[in-house]
Amino acid sequence: MTLIKSISGIRGTIGGHAGEGLNPLDIVKFTSAYATLIRRTSTVKSNKIVVGRDARISGEMVKNVVCGTLMGMGFDVVNIGLASTPTTELAVTMEGACGGIILTASHNPKQWNALKLLNEHGEFLNAAEGNEVLRIAEAEAFEYADIDHLGKYREDSTYNQKHIESVLALDLVDVDAIRKADFHVAIDCVNSVGGIILPQLLERLGVKYVEKLYCEPTGDFQHNPEPLEKNLGDIMALMKKGGADVAFVVDPDVDRLAMICEDGTMYGEEYTLVTVADYVLKHTPGNTVSNLSSTRALRDVTRRYGQQYNASAVGEVNVVTKMKETHAVIGGEGNGGVIYPESHYGRDALVGIALFLSHLAHEGKKVSELRASYPNYFMAKNRIDLAPDTDIDAVLAKVKEHYKGEEINDIDGVKIDFPDKWVHLRKSNTEPIIRVYSEAPTMKEADELGKEIMDMVYSL
Repeated sequence: MTLIKSISGIRGTIGGHAGEGLNPLDIVKFTSAYATLIRRTSTVKSNKIVVGRDARISGEMVKNVVCGTLMGMGFDVVNIGLASTPTTELAVTMEGACGGIILTASHNPKQWNALKLLNEHGEFLNAAEGNEVLRIAEAEAFEYADIDHLGKYREDSTYNQKHIESVLALDLVDVDAIRKADFHVAIDCVNSVGGIILPQLLERLGVKYVEKLYCEPTGDFQHNPEPLEKNLGDIMALMKKGGADVAFVVDPDVDRLAMICEDGTMYGEEYTLVTVADYVLKHTPGNTVSNLSSTRALRDVTRRYGQQYNASAVGEVNVVTKMKETHAVIGGEGNGGVIYPESHYGRDALVGIALFLSHLAHEGKKVSELRASYPNYFMAKNRIDLAPDTDIDAVLAKVKEHYKGEEINDIDGVKIDFPDKWVHLRKSNTEPIIRVYSEAPTMKEADELGKEIMDMVYSL
C-alpha cells in the first residue's frame, strides 16, 4: 500500500491500514485540513466547494467521504459527478465557489486515487498552500461545525455541457471549418470520464463520424491509462486499418491529450502543445511557456513568429505562474497538457482537441503532414538510482560546475542547453533518484547524451 503526501495533493492506493494507503481515515484528515486552509485564505464570499471525480472504481467511496467531511467542516458541497479535471476547475469559478477537490489519480493505474486541491480560481494550490495543508493534517488542527452550521449538499450535472459551451465560445474554435472538413475521428478514453464528454464535444464541433474505443466509464481501465505509445497498441491498430483522419487519446481525468496520425503512427505527445501553439500564435501574437523538460520545438515555433518563449520549473502550478508573469497566450507541458488562458489556467484536452481540429481544417493537410511541418526532436527519459543518503543537491551542483561553459538553467534541477540538444536533471520529490531527460535531433543522440551525463554522475 502507498500513500504519497505532497504539495500537489494526496494520492495513494486504496486499502490497507491508516497511513498506509488512501483509506477513509486519511481522506477525512486531508479533506479537513484543506477545508481549514480554504476557510482561512479564501476571499470569495460563498461557502461552496465543488467536488468532481473521474470514473475510478473507488470514486464513489472517496466522493462520499470527501463530501461528508466538507459538510462536517461547515461547507456547502456542489457535487458535479463524473467530470474531468478541467471541467471541475471551470465549475469552481462558474459557481463562485471558494475551492474545489478533484478526485482522480490522473494517469495512475486503477488501484490509485487522489485528492487534487483547487483554490477559488479553480487552479491548483501553490507550494506554500500545499505545505500548509500537510502541516494542518499532521497536527490535526481542524475543528468541525456544530449542528446549526453543518454544510448543505446538492448535485449539479450540467457542468459537462457548460464546459463544452465555453470551448465552443472561444474565438479561435472554428466550428464551421471543422464541420466542412468532414473529419473522421477515433477516440480512446480508457474507460473514464473522457468517454462521456469527448463524444458530446465532437458532436457539437460538427464531427459526424466518431469511432469509440474504451468509452464506457467503468473505471476498469482496459490498458495502462498513461497515454504513451507503449500503452496504445489497440487504438494504433485501429488507425492502421484506415478510414479515420486522427485519433485522440486522453488520460482518466482528461487533462492530457495524445494524438495518432491517419497511418497509425504516434503524433508524439510533446507535439500536442507545439501544434496548438502554432495555431494560436498564427492568430494571436504573444509569448509561450512550457516546463524545462518539454521539447525545444515550442521555442523554435515561438521564435518563428518573432515571439518570446520562457521555461518554467516542472509542475502545472509553476507553468501557470510563469504564464501569468510573462502574459503568455498559450502554454502547457510536454505530456500533452495544453493551457489556454482564453479558456482558463488549467490543462484541458477539450480545448486542445477543438483548437487542433480548427488548425487541421484550416491547413487542409493530413495529420502526418502537419506533424512533419514542425522541427523534429527525439526525447530520451532515464533515471539515476542513488543511495537514500546521497546528497542529490551536491551531485547536481557538480554537474552544473562541470558544464559551466554551456547555457545553464537551474530553476529546477540543472538543465544544460547545447546548440542542438539539451539534457535536464532534476531530483524526484518522492524517490532517491535523479530524472534525466535529454532531447536531440535523433533518438540515438538523445540516448547517448543521457547516458553520458549518467556515467558522469555515477563517477562522482
